[in-house]
Amino acid sequence: MSFDKNSDNKAFKDKFEFPFDLLTDNDKSASTTFGVATSDTGKANRVSVLIAPDGTIAKTYDTVTPAEHADEVLADLASLD
Repeated sequence: MSFDKNSDNKAFKDKFEFPFDLLTDNDKSASTTFGVATSDTGKANRVSVLIAPDGTIAKTYDTVTPAEHADEVLADLASLD
């Protein structure tokens, strides 16, 4: 999820051939709710949030290694069952 426009996210998705949509948080409400929007800069920190099926935050990843992050999230997701 980013503050970028929908059209920018679609172009990024298409360029890298992602098989999923990218979410846009135009009004920054979701980022504020999850505590990742910084009020002093108006930008979001680069974090990942794993949301459990019941809507609660199961885990927050403040620092990620891109090459390993997907496997980490998938393992944590599997442990929610």
